[in-house]
Formats: sequence, C-alpha cells, structure tokens
Amino acid sequence: MRISDTEVREDRFRRLRLIPWWDHAKIANCRLLVVGAGALGNEILKNAALLGFRKVVVVDLDRIEESNLCRTVLYRESDVGELKADVAARAYRSLAPDSQVQPLAANILHQCGLGLFEWADLVIAGLDNREARLWINRSAWKVNRPWIDGAIEGINGVARVFLPGVPPCYECTLGEMDWALLEKRMSCNLLALEPAPEGKIPTTPTISSIIAGVQVQEAVKLIHGLPTLASKAYIFEGMNHSSYVVEYTENADCMSHYTLPEIVHLPESSEQLTLADLRTRAQSDLGNDDVVIEFSRDVVEKFVCPSCNTEEEKFAALASIAFGESRCPKDGQLRTVKTLHNYAGEQHLGSRLLSQLGLPLLDAFTARHGEREIAYIPEGDAPRVLGVLAAEPVTR
Repeated sequence: MRISDTEVREDRFRRLRLIPWWDHAKIANCRLLVVGAGALGNEILKNAALLGFRKVVVVDLDRIEESNLCRTVLYRESDVGELKADVAARAYRSLAPDSQVQPLAANILHQCGLGLFEWADLVIAGLDNREARLWINRSAWKVNRPWIDGAIEGINGVARVFLPGVPPCYECTLGEMDWALLEKRMSCNLLALEPAPEGKIPTTPTISSIIAGVQVQEAVKLIHGLPTLASKAYIFEGMNHSSYVVEYTENADCMSHYTLPEIVHLPESSEQLTLADLRTRAQSDLGNDDVVIEFSRDVVEKFVCPSCNTEEEKFAALASIAFGESRCPKDGQLRTVKTLHNYAGEQHLGSRLLSQLGLPLLDAFTARHGEREIAYIPEGDAPRVLGVLAAEPVTR
C-alpha cells in the first residue's frame, strides 16, 4: 500500500510523540520570535526546526563574516557577506520545508515595534548585549510574553527563563557594574556612543550547542506547562563540566514590571493614521478630550545649534542616532537634541503620519487619561513586518 505524503510528514515526529506528555500541535502552532542569528541563534533555530516549530520570525542586523563559519551550523562559505537573518531563514526552511519563517534584518532596540513581541507566544534570545536584553525584557513584560535568554563566553554559558508578571525579571538581575556598562553606551546628550574598540567575545560551537539546547528545551517545557527555570539561571562551566542553578531575587524598584492593561489593534497602517487621527480615536475610547499619546521610545525631533541657531529636523528613534551626528555641519559645535516623548495635541505635530515619527512599524502608541490607558497597534503594518505570517491576525 502506498504511503501518502501526509503520513510521511507526520511520521517525521513519531519518536517525539512517544514522549508521554508531548503535544506536537502546541509546538507547531507556537509563534516563535528568535532574536539573534549568531552562534547561539544558529543552534536555537536548528533545534526549533528539528522539533517542529513552524511559525518563526528571526531578527538580526548583521551580515555573515568568515569567522562566523566555525560556530554556525546554518551558514556556508558562499553565504559570507549576506544578511544573517535571510540566510538563517532560508536554512530553516531547508530543514523544515513546511515552515513559515520571516527574516527581519533589524536592530531589536529601535527597528522592531512592540507589536512584534505581542505577535509572539515566546521569545528566545541569543545576544551578547545587555542593552538589547533589557529592551527585550521590558517589551516582553509590556505585552505579557515570556522570554528565554542565553549567553556564552569561552566554554562557559548560562540559560535563564523570565515570565511576564512573575518577578524577578532580567532587569532585577542587573548589578552596579551592569548599569555602569549600560550608561557608558550613552553620551551626555543621550545619543548612542560609537562602540569602543574591543575584541569579539570568544566562543566555541560546543558551548553554543549546550546553552541553546537548554534554551529550546526550556521553551518546549514552557509550552507544555511543565516546570521551568523561571526567574532562575542554569550555569554551565565547561572546564570541569560542572553545572548548577541559581535563583534571582526581585528588585522592588525595577522599572520593567509594567504590563499594558489594554491593547487595541487598528486595521489601518501607520501610513494611514496621523497623530491627530489617533488622538481623536483615543478621546472617544477614553471618553475625555484631555488625552496624551505616549510613544514607545524617545524620538529626536530635531538638532538645534546653539552657536549658529540652525535647526535640522530628524524624527528618528533616539537610540538610532550616533553621537557624531549631533555635531553641527557648519561650525562643528555640539548641537542640542530636542526630543519628543508624547503628543498632547500640539498643532505642528497633528498632521504628521505615525510612519513619519521615526518609530518602527507595528509599534504601540499608548493613550492616557488619568489612570486609564489604552495601547494602539496599527495592524495594517503587519504584512510588511511579518510577511506570510501576517495571514493570521495579530489578535488572538
């Protein structure tokens, strides 16, 4: 008797379904956001593809370098120079032909909207950057999503799980040294400083495999409602092959512990709505004219030179502008940075489209009046961000 194609595809996961608690539908239907497609990200994606995750967005800004090839299973020599996100997505599809994988060549800090985090059921990160981890942590809390962090150096590594609404979170784990290093990334006028010259973090493919394996295993457990490393860290020391689990404590003053109480998805895109349009909608929903629309991150409206009084309009996310750009092209003076945090009906801003603010697509705009607030996400941006995955509505 001829076996049908459907039966062959299903047979691929037969050994996994022998695990008594395994529910393959939960994995196949999970919306997975993977941030970072380097050494850890490659192993995370490989494991996810083999386990049956079929709805994946992968975010990475960088291009493949030859030195990546000794630590990344998804890349080949012919891929050098290409975007990591694009190649990783292509390789994922080759491992799992029935998957839907959307690559985003973007900086998670200022080029990814909050709606991307809300789309995901689960976020897994493979980063070497405290600033990016902090942003992921705050974003995940805002939209009530869990995330799994991993870090490696040499032949040592750590994996940890953070649940929304369940402190301690990643920010709770930061000490004085961590905050000092984060502050070094910002200049006196809050623009991003150029990265200091330093060597790349040394790692091996073996430690990437170990830590990413733990991360994805924790993801599987989380999806199935099993106990996880929630607010804990699994630490692996490779020299003596010792490992242990540490528990974190909550910081009562942590700034990450905030979840948006209500999110409304608008059918329009950010190219179809002005700030005035959005405020009018919010005034109706909140039942009051005294409404302020808050942005997800600070926006640089313009530079003003205190010497020659010239102004340059910018409208870009604060974190996206390097310190060097603040110098006046006429006289070299350090210019004043005028930022925007919100919109409260200012006439000169009302006609500006949401897409003209320098904020990412599928971002959240939070309307406030008194103690009540509503976050709005222009769901019309979804096709440009999520590609084929936008066929399913963001709302659930």
